[in-house]
Amino acid sequence: MRWFFYLVCVSVVNATFDSRRFLDYWTDLFRPLPRNPREGFIPDYTPENQEEFDFIVIGAGSAGAVIANRLTEVPQWNVLLIESGGNENFFSDIPIFASFLSLTPMNWGYISMPEPRACRDLRGKVCFLPRGRVLGGSSVLNFLIYQRGHPEDYNDWARMGNEGWSYDQILPYFKKSENIGIKELQNSSYHGVGGYLDIQYSPYHSPLEKPFRQAGEELGYKWRDPNGEKLIGFSKPQATMRKGRRCSSSKAFLEPIRFRPNLKVTKFSTASKILIDPHTKTAYGVEFTKRNKSIQVRARREVVSSAGSIGSAQLLMVSGVGPKDHLQEFGINTIADLPVGYNLQDHVTFSGNAFIVNQTGMTMNDLSAASPFVAAAYMSGQGPLTLPGGAAGLAFVHTKFSRDQDLTRPDVELVMGAGSLAGDAVGILRSLLGVTDEWYWKTYSSLSFGARQRTFSINPVLIRPNSVGRLMLRSPNFADHPKIHLNYFADLNDLRTMVAGVRMVEKVIGTKAFQRFGTKLHTTPFPGCESFVFDSDEYWECAIMQTSITLDHQVGTCKMAPEGDPTGVVSPRLQVHGIRGLRVADASIMPRIPAAHTHAAVLMIAEKAADLIKEDWKIPISKNY
Repeated sequence: MRWFFYLVCVSVVNATFDSRRFLDYWTDLFRPLPRNPREGFIPDYTPENQEEFDFIVIGAGSAGAVIANRLTEVPQWNVLLIESGGNENFFSDIPIFASFLSLTPMNWGYISMPEPRACRDLRGKVCFLPRGRVLGGSSVLNFLIYQRGHPEDYNDWARMGNEGWSYDQILPYFKKSENIGIKELQNSSYHGVGGYLDIQYSPYHSPLEKPFRQAGEELGYKWRDPNGEKLIGFSKPQATMRKGRRCSSSKAFLEPIRFRPNLKVTKFSTASKILIDPHTKTAYGVEFTKRNKSIQVRARREVVSSAGSIGSAQLLMVSGVGPKDHLQEFGINTIADLPVGYNLQDHVTFSGNAFIVNQTGMTMNDLSAASPFVAAAYMSGQGPLTLPGGAAGLAFVHTKFSRDQDLTRPDVELVMGAGSLAGDAVGILRSLLGVTDEWYWKTYSSLSFGARQRTFSINPVLIRPNSVGRLMLRSPNFADHPKIHLNYFADLNDLRTMVAGVRMVEKVIGTKAFQRFGTKLHTTPFPGCESFVFDSDEYWECAIMQTSITLDHQVGTCKMAPEGDPTGVVSPRLQVHGIRGLRVADASIMPRIPAAHTHAAVLMIAEKAADLIKEDWKIPISKNY
C-alpha cells in the first residue's frame, strides 16, 4: 500500500499550490473506466453571464444531485447545477479509503471554533469538519453507511408542526431512491428495488463480524435490518455501494442522466451570493466564481440551495437572509430577518480506544503485509478494501440517560471498526482526526508494533444529543469560512450518555464471544487524564472531552418550521420564509437530528423536495414508489 500513501502525500503538497489543477489532473488519470452504461464522465458547462435557466441548484452533493435529476425529468424545464468541486477519482471509489479523502482537495476543510468540552487534545484544540467539495459532495467523503433512523424521529418533525413529514409520509421517498441489493431484503416493505442508489453489504466478512453478532446475542440483542421495523439491535452495515465500490450521489443520480439536454453542470464553480430583489423579496439568480471569473445566472422559476448545513446557512446570510443583528455587524442589508445558523446539531463519537486481540489476521491493521492480494481482491469487487470506511458492525442501544422512556428508540450507536487508531503507524488517520503525534505516541508507544497491529475499535456515538450549537459569519465574504460553534456536551447529560456508551462497549468486549480471542482494552491513560482513576466515570468523561470528534452529520442551521414559529427558516414545503423563489433542500432543514447516518435522510429530503417543487408548478407526480 506504500504507493497509495505516497500519492496522498503528493496530493496534500500539490493542493497547497493549485488544488483545482491538481484535482483535474488526478481525476483524469485515476478515474476508472465506466463499469456499466449508467456511468460515465459528466460534461462541464460554463454559462454565459446573465444566462437564464428555469431552476438553479447550488451544490451537486447528496441532495443537489437528486434534485437536479428529478427536476430534469420535466423536459420543458432546464436546470443549472453549480458545484464548487470536480470529479471523483479512483481513490474515492475505494470504500475503506473514506477517511483518507479528507486530506485531499475534495474537502472544504472546515474547522470548528475551540470547544470547551470537546476536541481538547486535538491539533489547534478544534474539531475538524470534513465536507465534500466534489461532484457527489459528502457522499464521496462519508463512510458509505446507509441508515435512516427511527420512525419516531420523523414523527417528531410532524409533531413540531411540519405537515407531510411523518414517517409514513416520508418512507416512500426513502424507498424511491433505493435499489436494495441484499436478496433477503428485496421483498421487505421497508426497502425499494429499482431506484438509482445501490444499497449493498460489503462482500467482505471481517473475522470480527461473527464474534460481534454473537456478543449481541449474549447480551440479549437480535441481529437486525438497521433500516427495518425495529432499530435496537446489532447488524452488519448497509452501504451505498455498487459491486464493492462507492456509489455516491453523483454516480447514482447524475452519471445516468449526464446527456439529458436540459441539464447543465458547471464544475469548479463556487456560489458566492444568491441574488434577491430587496423590494419584491424574490430570488432571481446566483452569482458564482469559476476560475477567477465572476458570473451571474438568472432563474426564471426558483433557486434551490443544497449546499449543506454549513454552506446553505452561510450563503443565505451573505445574501441578506439571517439574524438582522448579526448581519448588521458586517454591513449586510437584511432582506429577511430569520434565525439562520441557529439549531446546529451533530453526532459526536469517541474514537480513541483500542482493543487488542491475541490472534493475527483478525483486524485490518494485520492485512497491510498482504497488500498485493488485498488490491487484487478489490479489483474484482471483493476483499477487505470494500469495508465501508472500515466499519464491520453497528449496534443501536438505549441507555438510562435517554430523554424519553420509549425503549425502542436508541440514543447510542456503537460502530465497530476493523482496525483502530493505535494501528495508524503512517499517520493518515491521525491527520484526519486531528490527533497530534505527541498524543498518539504517549498513548500507544507502550504497545509493541505487533500488538498495535492486532487492535480494533468500537466507538460509541451520541445519536440523540441535547446540545445545540450555532454557525456565524466570519465576514461578509463567502470565501471566508464561517465560525462554527458546535457546543458539544454543553448539556452534561450528553456527556453522561457517552460514558454509558463506553460502558456498553465494555460489556460487548467482556462477552465470551470476544474473550475467546483474549480481547482487552489498551489501558494506558489518555494524556491529560492521568489524575483520574482509570476506568472511572470521571476518567471517561475526561477522555471523551479530549478526543471526541464529529461523525460529519451537521444538521439544522436552516430549520424547517411552520409559518409563525420564530425558530423556523424554511416552511414544510422548504420555501424560505418571506422570500419568493428560494428553497433550501439539504441537511440544514432538519428541525431535530435523527438517530441516523444522515446521508439517507438527506436523500429522502431531496426526493420529497423535488416533488414539492413539481406540485407547486402544477406538474403531475408519479406515485409509483
